[in-house]
Amino acid sequence: MDEFVMDRLRENLVSLKMKNTLEILDNYLERAVKDNLNIVDVLDHIFSEEAMFKRKRAVETQIMTSGFPMKKTLDTFDFTFQPSIDRRQIEELATMRFMETAENIVFLGPSGVGKTHLATALGMEAAGHRCSTYYINCHSLIEQLKKAHYENRLVDKLRILGKYRLLIIDEIGYLPMDIQGANLFFQLIARRYERVSTIFTSNKTFSQWNEVFADMTIASAILDRILHHCTVVNIKGDSYRLKERKEFLKQKQHIVNTLFEPAN
Repeated sequence: MDEFVMDRLRENLVSLKMKNTLEILDNYLERAVKDNLNIVDVLDHIFSEEAMFKRKRAVETQIMTSGFPMKKTLDTFDFTFQPSIDRRQIEELATMRFMETAENIVFLGPSGVGKTHLATALGMEAAGHRCSTYYINCHSLIEQLKKAHYENRLVDKLRILGKYRLLIIDEIGYLPMDIQGANLFFQLIARRYERVSTIFTSNKTFSQWNEVFADMTIASAILDRILHHCTVVNIKGDSYRLKERKEFLKQKQHIVNTLFEPAN
């Protein structure tokens, strides 16, 4: 095979940013010559591999830029520990059909029951479908909105947050919010209303959200928009963290008992 042509082919692959094809080219061409493959089969294989590589990279990039605090999936969620959760409902949500109609999801329940895990897992699924996805803690969100307001960048900040096809707002109600924060939060929800989907997690019941948002009128307006097209998952089980703590202490006690067990 003409080395000059091969050098030019490699240069073109670099220019086209076809990194995967560049890596597999030499070995695959040797195989193609050996097996007497026709040019159509060769091109089909090379371009299929390049397309698959680019899709994988796009998904990895989306996940990396989504801000997830941890990479959690539904496969690692222990549904047997939380019998109040309808697994079929969660699996239906994982199809991402709720995003086609700009519906929201709210996970309610006490600390440690898996709200963030489920929200993140659905976010990972959305990122896997190459949907623009972003995770943010509620307190951090309010601080960012306030900062943007003080710097006269609020319109741009709301525009950016409003564009994500899936926004995950975690831990609503864990820290108090003043009236300004509540107003800024409402502006974001109003901007996303019936346009794109948002997932919320909260340790407060809806009747307590007037306390969370410091004003009953604002809380009602926020809830009205969130719940208009929404799936609510109310988790009533025990804390995973307490379960893991109990198991750790149990194992620790077993080791201590073994070490100090009197000899026969």
